[in-house]
Amino acid sequence: MKGFLGLMCNKAKIGLLLLMVTMIGCNTLKRVDDNELLLTKNTVYADEEKVKDDNIQSLIAQKPNSSLLGYRLRLNLYNLAKENPDSSFQNWLHRKEKREKRLNRLLSKKQVNRLKESFVVKGASDFFKRIGEPPAVIDTALTQKTVDRLKAYYNSKGYFNNSGTYSIVKGKRKKRAEVDYKISLEKPFLIDTILKNISSPELDSIYDSSLNNSLVKDGEQFDLANFNQERERLTTLFRNSGVYNFQESSINYDILRDTSQVANDQLMDVQLNIQKPRSTGDTSLTNSPYRIHKLKKINIYADYLIGGGTDSLKSIEYENYTIYYNNRLKYKPKALTDAIFFEKDSIYRDLDRIRTYRQITNLNTFKYPNIEFIPDTTQAQLITNIYLAPRPKYSLNLDLDVTHSNIQQVGTAFSGSVITRNVFGGTETLNISARGSIGLLNGRNISIAGETFTSEIGGDINITFPRIWFPLNTEKIIPYYMLPQSRFLIGTNFQKNIGLDKQSFNSILSYNWSPSNSLKHNVELLNVEFVRNVNPNNFYNVYQNTFSNLDNIADEFQDDPQYATFFRDSENTEDPLILGIPDGANEFVQAVLNGEIPVTTEQLSEVNSIEERRQRLTENNLIFASNYTYTKNSKIDVNDNDFYQFRLKLESAGNLLSLLDGAIPYNKNDNDQLLVFGVPFSQYFKTEFDFVRHWEVSSSKVLAFRSFFGLAIPYGNSESIPFVRSYFAGGSNDNRAWNPYELGPGSTSNINDFNEANLKLAMNLEYRFPIAGDVKGALFADAGNIWNVFDNEDNPDAIFSDFSSLADIALGTGFGIRYDFTYFIFRLDIGFKTYNPAEEVSKRWFRQYNFKNAGFNIGINYPF
Repeated sequence: MKGFLGLMCNKAKIGLLLLMVTMIGCNTLKRVDDNELLLTKNTVYADEEKVKDDNIQSLIAQKPNSSLLGYRLRLNLYNLAKENPDSSFQNWLHRKEKREKRLNRLLSKKQVNRLKESFVVKGASDFFKRIGEPPAVIDTALTQKTVDRLKAYYNSKGYFNNSGTYSIVKGKRKKRAEVDYKISLEKPFLIDTILKNISSPELDSIYDSSLNNSLVKDGEQFDLANFNQERERLTTLFRNSGVYNFQESSINYDILRDTSQVANDQLMDVQLNIQKPRSTGDTSLTNSPYRIHKLKKINIYADYLIGGGTDSLKSIEYENYTIYYNNRLKYKPKALTDAIFFEKDSIYRDLDRIRTYRQITNLNTFKYPNIEFIPDTTQAQLITNIYLAPRPKYSLNLDLDVTHSNIQQVGTAFSGSVITRNVFGGTETLNISARGSIGLLNGRNISIAGETFTSEIGGDINITFPRIWFPLNTEKIIPYYMLPQSRFLIGTNFQKNIGLDKQSFNSILSYNWSPSNSLKHNVELLNVEFVRNVNPNNFYNVYQNTFSNLDNIADEFQDDPQYATFFRDSENTEDPLILGIPDGANEFVQAVLNGEIPVTTEQLSEVNSIEERRQRLTENNLIFASNYTYTKNSKIDVNDNDFYQFRLKLESAGNLLSLLDGAIPYNKNDNDQLLVFGVPFSQYFKTEFDFVRHWEVSSSKVLAFRSFFGLAIPYGNSESIPFVRSYFAGGSNDNRAWNPYELGPGSTSNINDFNEANLKLAMNLEYRFPIAGDVKGALFADAGNIWNVFDNEDNPDAIFSDFSSLADIALGTGFGIRYDFTYFIFRLDIGFKTYNPAEEVSKRWFRQYNFKNAGFNIGINYPF
């Protein structure tokens, strides 16, 4: 009987599955008529060879409905919408004779009429139509349009005699079909000789000097894309060689052969034509050949008002520039001329115009400038007028944010800043900012902190100079077109939360410059940070796992009367006595380390490790560092989905202070560390490599990869890295299967409440795809961990010893849902512990692969 019931149950499951598949299939074809075919696939063949190139695929005018893991989600959502919701509502309303009258009495006639516009009646259908896709029913007009596009594309590649057809191949399943596009290419045409017809002798000379860089060459296959790129190259070349008014439309090519005639050689001659400028409304330029212009005079209007006159302005001459101003010149002349890359009596270069625009915008003192060129055609000279409209002297910014983290349930952060421009007359910018936050702690952290709220308050004074502020002249090494900036910042921050409560003071002197749009250098010559722990006695309350390990060791001695002062009563009935905090715990540790309490070798090692961690996390830190960051980013704009980004950072701390030992009589503590203002300064070397690569798999689908390596090595005056400079693993921008500070170090299992170390490896791979409308999806895999190396850690499970330690790399996999608000992305990522190095070797794979142990992460914008 049991076997019979099991068989019937299995049959029922199979039947239910078949019913679901049938319903899905029927829903897919719901809006496909009997005489129509649903497009399921497009295939392009060039000379019988299948073509998968994205450029070719983008030419197809009609494509199948999008799918999610093989399921056409958006099509089925669209089919859920009622075709005519108004008619359906009216039919329902009049289906029963008295239904409309009852509704009119209950709601009123006006309300009943409004029902048909409600979300239930009409809004839901509009919503499904908006996020869904109508069925891609094969349209022969669109298929022929695709053939024409394919022929035109291959025609642009030199296959002038190609031909194309399409065929509709019905599928095995009803009302479905594929479309095959077949292009016969024939032999391509090759460029035999390039002739030239250039109306201007000056342009002819410039062209001849650049022939080696030409993108159109003899013997190569004809490719229209190369001709378009060559036109752009020549336009840029001429405009950077003095021809300020050169128009790309003046360049065209003639093919000196009848390409409809097929021959054995398929060679053709091409003639380059560069004509006179077309009429621009200036009769003096019409029908005149292009000429190389020099800059006759450069005028700078420093107080320009749009629509205002210039006759009443005063002026001064400064290094071949004429500066006009109103009443009083508010800017140092050098600050203005350093931003201008035009020079008197030099030839015009479009590059100088672009650099001038960039540098003036970079000053953050003026609005986007207006540059005017007035030609003197008789002498081929230009008068340049640069109009600078000042921004407001002062501006105020206010921000308010609502935050959430693993520490607080909800928080409110507010900040404000006052910006003062042109502080010293050299277009400097002064930014004075203040910030604060208050948050409600979650349940566990309330018990740790003994308080309900966390708070933070801080402020900065930041001044930016649009030049390298240095005793030596750096202009030859870092010219002004690289947008150099110097920044000096001084700030402080007061933090009160579940931790030890910190006060920090920091000061930064940094320089940055950008040789190009994709390259940036940043040097922090001085980065000084002082961190003071306000409440060090709260250590064992905050780091409860650490306290629990220590208390377990002390349990063996709690009944001995000579150690009674170390303990206090506990509310836990299973453990009625625990170490007192902080005195009892600290005194017990000292007694163990002094040999006054007999413990095992393993216990002594653990107590020593706990004490070292307590001292490191409760001691004040003085970090006196310098660093250099190199950033390379190939991303063109926000819509570029195929790019890479590389960042290298090198940092050194404490070396200058160490070199002054002897010159300055430093004091020393019991550990023989040098003290500055009574605090041992940190000494370490740190390096980081961060690489991000995005590949555009297809339209709206992106494969994103990131790798990170970070290593900080303490030496000299330090045996470990300051907590604020160490690494942690886990969180919404790292390994999303673990919470922040939860993973590692190495194969250890949550030995501390906030796990950190000085070596980190991380790799992330994420596939991003559209789901419906502004809703996006992602599948991801995160790998990485942290370890201790070259420091005072002695736990072998936490130390990176050799390549065998790579077995401790944790793996988290999962999926994410994102909503695109245009200006930002809201995302929810769910990560599952796929490989957990903290488990036994035989239990590391998929042991906690469930929602109960998953990591839920909320974030703004993509993690990388």
